[in-house]
Amino acid sequence: MKMPAWLFYALLTTILWGVWGAFAGLPTEHGFSETLIYVVWSLTMIPPALIAMKRVNWKLARDRRSVMLGMVIGILGAGGQMILFYAVKQGPTYLIFPIIAMSPVITIVLSFLFLGERTGKFGMIGIVLAICALPLFDYHSANEPQRLGIWFALSIFVLVAWGLQGYFIKLANATMEAESIFFYMMITGLMFIPAALYLTDFSVPVNWGLQGPGLAAATQILNAIGALTLVYAFRYGKALVVSPLVNAGAPLLTTVISMALVATMPDGIKLTGIILSLAAALLLALQPEESAKVEAPYV
Repeated sequence: MKMPAWLFYALLTTILWGVWGAFAGLPTEHGFSETLIYVVWSLTMIPPALIAMKRVNWKLARDRRSVMLGMVIGILGAGGQMILFYAVKQGPTYLIFPIIAMSPVITIVLSFLFLGERTGKFGMIGIVLAICALPLFDYHSANEPQRLGIWFALSIFVLVAWGLQGYFIKLANATMEAESIFFYMMITGLMFIPAALYLTDFSVPVNWGLQGPGLAAATQILNAIGALTLVYAFRYGKALVVSPLVNAGAPLLTTVISMALVATMPDGIKLTGIILSLAAALLLALQPEESAKVEAPYV
C-alpha cells in the first residue's frame, strides 16, 4: 500500500524536527547565543531553497499575490522566531513553550472557517487528542508561582504568528508552488539577520568553534529541511490534519530521544502526553482523506 504524499512529508517533518528539538539546545550550552543560532538557521535555509527551486527549473512565482503571501508567511515565521528569543530571556521556558505549542489551534480554526476543510471521525478524535497532548510535553512543576509579565504577551504573539503562518501556507498552496513559498520564507529569514545581530550581546564571550556555529549548523539544517517538507505536507494534505500531527509528533520524538539520552522515565504528566500523541498520530494517519482540490501523488 502506497503512502499518501502528505503523510510522507508530514512524517518526515516530524522526524527532522523531533531530532532537531532534542539537540537544538547544545550550541547554547557551549556558549553560542540564541540570536546567533537564528543567523545560522537563516543561512541553512539557503541550500534547501536552492534545491527546491532547481526542481521547478528556477520558476519563481512573481505575481503580486504570490509575493505578498510568500513574504507574509516568511515574516510570520521569522518574526515569531525573533520574538521567541526575547521571550525566553524574560520568562520561564517551561511555561512559554507549552503556550506556543498551541499554535495549530489557530491554523485549524482558520482552515475550518475560511478554507472549508473538514475531516472524518478518526481525524477529529486525533485532532482533539493532539491538542490535549501539546501542553503536556514541556510541563514542569514550579516551587513558586510565575507572575504574568511581558513574556506572556510575547508568547501569545508567537502562538498567533505561527498559527497564522500555517494557515497562509495552506492558502498559498492553492495558487503557487511549494518551492516558491519556501524561497520567500528563506528570503524573509535572511532579512531578519541584522535584527538578530543587533540583539546579540557581544560583550559576552562567544564560542566561534565547531561546538558553536558548527554544531548550530548541524542541528539547524534539520530545522530548515523540515520547514521545506512541512510546506509540501500542507501542499498535499489538509491543514487541520497536518498541523496537529506534526506539532504533536515532533515533541513526542524529541521527548523519546531525550529520555534515551538521559536514561530516565518521564513523570505522569509527560507520560500522558506521550500516550495521547501516539494515539493522535495513529488516528490521523488512519483517517481516509477525502478528494482534495490539489491532486496529491503517492510515494
